[in-house]
Amino acid sequence: MAVKPWRHTGMATDRLSMPLTDNNPLGSFLKDRRARLDPAAFGFPAMHRRTPGLRREEVAQRANVSTTWYTWLEQGRGGAPSTEVLERLARALALTAVEREHLFLLAQRRPPEIRYHAPAGVSVRLQRILDALEYSPAYVKNAAWDVVAWNRAAAAVLTDYATLEAGRRNILRLVFGNPRLREEMPNWDEVARSMVAVLRADTTRAGMPDYAMALIEELGQSSPEFAAMWLDQDVLRHGEGSKLIRHAQAGPIALDYSAFAIDGQPDLGLVIYTPASDADAERVKALIAGQR
Repeated sequence: MAVKPWRHTGMATDRLSMPLTDNNPLGSFLKDRRARLDPAAFGFPAMHRRTPGLRREEVAQRANVSTTWYTWLEQGRGGAPSTEVLERLARALALTAVEREHLFLLAQRRPPEIRYHAPAGVSVRLQRILDALEYSPAYVKNAAWDVVAWNRAAAAVLTDYATLEAGRRNILRLVFGNPRLREEMPNWDEVARSMVAVLRADTTRAGMPDYAMALIEELGQSSPEFAAMWLDQDVLRHGEGSKLIRHAQAGPIALDYSAFAIDGQPDLGLVIYTPASDADAERVKALIAGQR
């Protein structure tokens, strides 16, 4: 995002003279966002206004609350608004996703419920990061463990996702339904249980999107083992850990992994594997060289 150069103006001077601490951060945030809105864009007359933006009664009208109550809210006297009212205020003020989250944190000291948006993929910049990890298998997955992006190392060491149809690039489907992959995991039961526990946490955090519910139903019917593990109600974070695979070509490879959240896309997570030793690194390099 381009940053405009700062210019010294009377208004800027007035703002700089204001205290940086605020006893009413919610009210200040509401007033600031209200002042940024164009009345004409919302069907209100733009003439004869002493201050920029929407009037309080116009915001109250859009949010379906009383003008008095909204005025009190800006003044710090309205009490804690409900989740429903905050959602209406977010729409009335045309807040962005990060502004909506900030509103909830100010008003209720907690983030709002996640709004799931199916990812179309990853950005070019994120794919470049994946590709830059030359000898570290890495992929981006969604809450139901669908792999939406990966690098050459992941294709060589883990699974060549490009050979699979988009709907079959799912790690849990492979773990519970692919005998070859199961044979490559000497501690399959332990890994599978931890994956199911992370799946429960991830899908709950993402608001249990429909595609995740469909996957859980599918695996529950096709795999008694998955059904039993899901009913255990275990919950885990992906975090960090170790993975041992018995690769058909390279033999045993020990990998350490770390999982990272992707800012602004709560449904997606980045997982990076690194060889656990120099010998493991050489096996990974040999597999990647064999792909070229």
